[in-house]
Amino acid sequence: MKNKTSKGLMMVGSVRSAGVTTYIKQGQLIMRSSRSMEKRSNTLGQFVQRMRMRHSVALWGMLKICEPMFTERPTAYRNFLSLANRLQPVYVNRRTMSYASFLMPGIPVSDGKLQPIGEQLGEVDGTPALITNLGPCAHSRKAKLWLFTAVQYTDGTPSVSFSRRDVPWQELTLVDGHYALTGEEFADPMKGWALVLVDGDRCTPQGIVTCCSLYQQYTTDEALQAAAKSYGGITK
Repeated sequence: MKNKTSKGLMMVGSVRSAGVTTYIKQGQLIMRSSRSMEKRSNTLGQFVQRMRMRHSVALWGMLKICEPMFTERPTAYRNFLSLANRLQPVYVNRRTMSYASFLMPGIPVSDGKLQPIGEQLGEVDGTPALITNLGPCAHSRKAKLWLFTAVQYTDGTPSVSFSRRDVPWQELTLVDGHYALTGEEFADPMKGWALVLVDGDRCTPQGIVTCCSLYQQYTTDEALQAAAKSYGGITK
């Protein structure tokens, strides 16, 4: 690409000065107001969406360590964000909790073309369990199972951690024609789980199931108003 010159002044890229951005476009010298010098609009709708995005990014920062499978967008990150941004927004103080993350039902851990597994927490013969609608027909030599576990931490800034492990089919219990995972851990109110079926380059789209309710105190109108104030208030 050739450099453009004008009366001895060489313009390469863009130059920002005194609230004006100057740049070359198709051989023409263009000048416009710099966005960085303008006050950022923060309407209620914009603030809510920014809170959603803030939380989604925080969750992804923890989940990506598990190398989750998202196959329905050009990148796993974009796929995750498209789903996570549908979650209920949580409102946090900018100065003290900007990196907070919260365990809530529906946090996506996978997305793919297989039929999703229905999952719920319950009991099997008096033992806490993750109960699914997965039947014996799903068991094949190629298909494997991943169990994602999410844990809510409350020391300091609230945060969620994720882990993933392979689950052998033999570990599942068949109850009334459907598989379940049993164990005392499934009674922990600060944890959540999602069982994902993986078959080659395909997987089931799954979200976390949990009884954790900590996030709910950050979804109220009071939490919204307090959070908005810490970000400079809402634009009328």
